[in-house]
Amino acid sequence: MSYRPIEDYGVIGDLRTVALVALDGSLDFLCLPDIDSPTVFGALLDDERGGSFRIGPAVEGARLKQLYLPDTNILLTRFLSEDGVGEVVDFMPVGSVRHTHAVVRRVKGVRGTFRFRLRCAPRFDYARLPHRIEQHPGEVFFVPEGGAERADAVALRLQSPVDLRVEGADVIAEFELGPDETMDFVLEAVPPGEHSPASGHRWAERAFRHTHAFWHEWLSSSSYRGRWQEEVSRSALAMKLLTSARHGSIAAAATFGLPELVGGERNWDYRYTWIRDASFTAAAFVQLGFHDEARAFVRWVEERYRESTEPGRLQIMYGIDGRHELTEEILPDLRGYEGSSPVRVGNGAYDQLQLDIYGEFLHVVDLYDEHVEAVSYGLWSHVSDSVNWVTENWRLADEGIWETRGGRQEFLYARLMCWVALDRGLRIAGRRSLPAPREHWAAVRDEIHAEIHKEFWDEGQGAFVQHRGDSTLDAASLLMPLMGFISPVDPRWLSTLRAIENSLVEDSLVYRYRSGDGASDGLSGTEGTFSMCSYWFIQCLTEAGEVDRAQLFFEKMHSYANHLGLYAEEMDGTGRNLGNFPQAFTHLGLVSAALCLNQALARRTGPAAGPPSLR
Repeated sequence: MSYRPIEDYGVIGDLRTVALVALDGSLDFLCLPDIDSPTVFGALLDDERGGSFRIGPAVEGARLKQLYLPDTNILLTRFLSEDGVGEVVDFMPVGSVRHTHAVVRRVKGVRGTFRFRLRCAPRFDYARLPHRIEQHPGEVFFVPEGGAERADAVALRLQSPVDLRVEGADVIAEFELGPDETMDFVLEAVPPGEHSPASGHRWAERAFRHTHAFWHEWLSSSSYRGRWQEEVSRSALAMKLLTSARHGSIAAAATFGLPELVGGERNWDYRYTWIRDASFTAAAFVQLGFHDEARAFVRWVEERYRESTEPGRLQIMYGIDGRHELTEEILPDLRGYEGSSPVRVGNGAYDQLQLDIYGEFLHVVDLYDEHVEAVSYGLWSHVSDSVNWVTENWRLADEGIWETRGGRQEFLYARLMCWVALDRGLRIAGRRSLPAPREHWAAVRDEIHAEIHKEFWDEGQGAFVQHRGDSTLDAASLLMPLMGFISPVDPRWLSTLRAIENSLVEDSLVYRYRSGDGASDGLSGTEGTFSMCSYWFIQCLTEAGEVDRAQLFFEKMHSYANHLGLYAEEMDGTGRNLGNFPQAFTHLGLVSAALCLNQALARRTGPAAGPPSLR
């Protein structure tokens, strides 16, 4: 096989892990049992050694199509040829069905006689563990050799209605289906040595109906009824796939190791819960009326507070289960996507100092308190400790939102979000008459406000800059009006917006900063444009009154989505997706921009068609 573009994939999941399925029917990425567990299929990161599970055309030349069943995360992949048409419906059962870790692949003939080829080639533990195959009537087991003592150890069972032939470490088959003929293939994770009863066609049909109903019911609770309904709904469904039903945590992205520059070293593991990313995701859920997700996330963070050895302190990220250590390591046996190495798992930034995280979390707690339920005494004790910590430490240098590895700086964004932490803390205390040193908080908040205007304003450029003593422009500054720090039509802000547009914006794509061969971030090479920043820019244009330009840029961004409406972290000028995929940041940015722009357009044409954008 060879590497497919990152944007050629769809994603399915069961609210504990996800799988990526390509246009040709190859399942090329799956971690089990959790999203941040080792891979069992990783061809996305090494097309020879990573492992895959392909059900696709037996001959070359078929046209490939892919779509989601409406309002679901059930993926339909179609193969169209002169001789016939075939389909594969892929999903992972969710909710109260027997199998919690299964991939169901429902194969169907549509027209003519279509010939399929199947190859199931798992590679356990990031392709580090060999396995043996145990063959039984109607099923095969893939059992890893060694590693069974681990708590998350899994074997795989593939149930097949056709005979499978063992070929080395893989199983293969070819079969034909005529019109309306169907077959169900069920791949499930089982503890090594377990032989539970087979699922069968009836179970697969029941699991399909249940999963279909689950996604429809979940999405129907959205309060959004505005423009771009399809794009907003797909973003919500993508963000939901990144949430853990078991823990309440939210992953930043579904994958690890996908490069920000093909062939470069900027290849990170994003399968963990960043306080920043997850807080913004939870805020987007609140904006759309999904309260359960926000409630579960806030309670998950409360657990992290209780584990902290210092009152009010949080790490910048945690494992999905809340574990604190995410030691970064390189997987030398994986070549990386199109040779982009090294491939890393874990994330060395987990112990960085990033002052902004308290602002993002207080921002979502403020929305939660106002729109979901009043903060509890316990939660308020923790967040007020955080605000007190911010009052004492906001002047520190840190690594910043972009997790640069070139040394700590006094970043504007850190100052901005410290201001947000104080501002939102004051809001909550005032709304609920909660105990707090309000005069002290207000004084520090105002001190930060004054310092940003004095120390981070570059008169020569007419713009706010990335960090003290520097002239770099940073797209993170786009959050200044979006967080309510400055008026979106303040002359200083409009001048900054123009400077960012002139320096960082190409078409509707926005660079987060100009990396310039590592001069500013401690890493070699460059990167693509950062898709979330594009949506921040669109929202800033909207709030500045440039609604027509904002709408044009918003529509242009649709052309950069993949065929399913999904986005990776970054993209290059040709629209090629880069970085981990799909990325929560991009999709929550789309949601916020759509809400803001929809309201602006509704004010022109009549009553608002959706809920207001929540700040």
